[in-house]
Amino acid sequence: MTPDSSSLAHTLLHAPGWARMGLTAPNQRLREQAAAELAETIIDALARPQAAHDARQMPLPL
Repeated sequence: MTPDSSSLAHTLLHAPGWARMGLTAPNQRLREQAAAELAETIIDALARPQAAHDARQMPLPL
């Protein structure tokens, strides 16, 4: 299954904060660790089946 941009963005936003911030670190080793963590997060999200939307479920306003 090919992910859409919305699900990929959701996955990235819910990745560990240190990994998202780590991409901008001045230390190359930390950037590499952060990139590996984000890659694992994306792979895990792709491997996990997405829940089907139930039309009977009412959306809650934020």
